[in-house]
Amino acid sequence: MEQWQQLLPQQVNEGPFLTSYTLPELQSRIKYQCPVLPICSLGTPVESLAELGPLVLPPLYHEALTPDLKRSLIERIGQCFPYYEGTRARGALESDLVVVEMPVKEYEAPCTGRVVCFSVDTAVEEHGPHLPLATDTIQSYAVLDQMRLRYPQIYIAPPVEYGHLTWGLPFGMSIDITPGLLVQYVAHFTDAIMKWLNPYGIYVVDVHGSTVHRNAIQEGLRISSCDHYRFRWLHEPLIQFAGERGDQHAGGVETALVEWVSPGLVDNRIWPEKALEIARGEMYMDHANELSEDLGAFISEVEQSQDSKNPLNGVVGVINNYEEVDAQDMMQRMWVVASRDIEELIE
Repeated sequence: MEQWQQLLPQQVNEGPFLTSYTLPELQSRIKYQCPVLPICSLGTPVESLAELGPLVLPPLYHEALTPDLKRSLIERIGQCFPYYEGTRARGALESDLVVVEMPVKEYEAPCTGRVVCFSVDTAVEEHGPHLPLATDTIQSYAVLDQMRLRYPQIYIAPPVEYGHLTWGLPFGMSIDITPGLLVQYVAHFTDAIMKWLNPYGIYVVDVHGSTVHRNAIQEGLRISSCDHYRFRWLHEPLIQFAGERGDQHAGGVETALVEWVSPGLVDNRIWPEKALEIARGEMYMDHANELSEDLGAFISEVEQSQDSKNPLNGVVGVINNYEEVDAQDMMQRMWVVASRDIEELIE
């Protein structure tokens, strides 16, 4: 199994990597288990990361960090996780974030193709009560895995699992590293990949819907040392099923896609048995966009809802949209645009 495959969830709510877990499961575990943030080298065996604790965050990579960037990222991650500073849940928290800086080590570069592919998604982002935090990354790598089968010229690298987000912060179990830090980290990570793997080109994808997030990725790529690259928002061909139906986050579209990748990645204690309960805790996308302009107001609304009969559950979408979408068709649409990009890069 490749390194990127080992880092991705294999089963919801299982394993050492906390991106495999759902929001309510982590809320329960975080009361008595301290999350671990590893800083390691590219090529570090996944087994070494898994041994760091029962809830391991995605790693930051030495090769992609300057001293100032490392300090800023650690500070920002600590501000966001497990709960955002100033929230009621953060005030009641007794566990703490543990940073483990592993020794710098130069690992031998694997034999690679002409094009190296990876995603930059918000892998530490709640996706409601039934989907794992890594929902976006799961979708991105389902597309990249298909590209790997079609094009032997490409090599799949580990993901960048931190990005810019807003909607998840009021609910907890979500990390926003801010657009400015994302630009820097993408640029340095890309430079590190170029130096380590020496590819002809780089292909970067993401599923996360934030325009600000996507713009930061593209700026990071622009200022990197890579002159031959492509970036693709993979959900662009799915707008008619997602954004136009107000189903942007953890609703029917993402449930169908993650279930298509593997039914074991969806919590079957919640879905589909409690679909009506999920629907009662949804937030309208337009309202979430309005609240995004005032994080304090967003946090206040989420906290007040926790005392109601239908608390908000982190879904910004329409779970019933699941009945209207075809996961195979949506995956095929993403494969088509990714295939075109890859063909342009390997010409």
